[in-house]
Amino acid sequence: MTNFPVFRGRMRFLNGLGLLSITLLAGCARPAGSSSAIAKDYWLYVGTNVGNEQASTIFLYRVDAATGAFTRVSAQHGGASPTYLTLSANHRFLYAVSETQTFRGAPGGGVSAFAVAPRTGDLTLLNQQPSNGAAPCYISLDHTGHTALVANYVSGNVSALPVAADGQLGAPTTDQHTGSGPHKNQTSPHAHCLLPDPANTFAFAVNLGTDRVYGYRLDPARAQLTRAAEPAFVAKPGAGPRHLVFHPDGKHAYLINELNSTVTALAYDAAAGRFRELQTLSALPAGYTGENSCADIHVSRNGLFLYASNRGHNSIAVFAIDTSNGTLVPIQDVDTQGKTPRNFTLDPSGRLLLVANQNSNNIFSYHVDPQSGLLTPTGQSTEVPSPMFLQVTEDFGR
Repeated sequence: MTNFPVFRGRMRFLNGLGLLSITLLAGCARPAGSSSAIAKDYWLYVGTNVGNEQASTIFLYRVDAATGAFTRVSAQHGGASPTYLTLSANHRFLYAVSETQTFRGAPGGGVSAFAVAPRTGDLTLLNQQPSNGAAPCYISLDHTGHTALVANYVSGNVSALPVAADGQLGAPTTDQHTGSGPHKNQTSPHAHCLLPDPANTFAFAVNLGTDRVYGYRLDPARAQLTRAAEPAFVAKPGAGPRHLVFHPDGKHAYLINELNSTVTALAYDAAAGRFRELQTLSALPAGYTGENSCADIHVSRNGLFLYASNRGHNSIAVFAIDTSNGTLVPIQDVDTQGKTPRNFTLDPSGRLLLVANQNSNNIFSYHVDPQSGLLTPTGQSTEVPSPMFLQVTEDFGR
């Protein structure tokens, strides 16, 4: 049995960790984020579920990289329910979905493009487009920045929108999913994620309602998606796949399943645009029998650890990644100190993890030990109305 140091939070003690290509004991004497070598602060945009578009709905914070403390910079008009955001690679533009059932008097949700002021981070609305579906809940950009990719949850479809050089969005084209699943929340398709692969060759749509990941040939120059004849992956019936994340090696990916609270490790065939299941593990500690639904998933910057959020159990599950084959070993469960952690993120250094607790209106930060992957609460938090998404970036304002 491997020995572990004492950490705040529930720990999972497992055999076989010697097979991993990491050393879990190194660097555990102090929180990694306390290093005096870390001097930079970060900017943090917070998307919320505030439905009044006349109110402040996107909040900007400065995050102290050493302590994890939050300082509010501004509260801005970001439209109704900007529950998912993405920032362009050059930091000039920010894009937000409006997770609504109606948009500009018509059925469906919307997508907004904002210019980002380089010194203050203030947002100026450039234009808006319909998302061509109800309740858009995810937006990403292809790696060239020419196409915005949107998943519409209630309508169960996905849209691609061209992005002009000035940051404005063009009209969307849409692909409708069909089908259902055995769970009570799977009576119709529910697209929950749409993102490009590392090579920018394919885009993948994760559909909670049909237990499928759909693959598309991606043409970013024309903002065009062409769906493959067969799904890229079929999850277990009733799993309810929600979000997909790629490993930095480009050969593996990980799928978080909302309805059965599991995480699936996948081998990725980049030539064919398909996935093969390697392993599926519970995101919950043994013995937990309460209600739960999984939400978000991220791989550490160094590719050695995976993090997943549980809503109900209200925790972050931490897994070590065996880099020789992409499989997972659970090593820790940490309380999020709030209710319903819908979203979380890692800072650019990988030494802070920030968690948005939707139903307790707060954000907490944690030190990440880069060698062990373990999380330690910083003791820092801030209150935000219904936080749904965290977009952290380097401090580009100085």
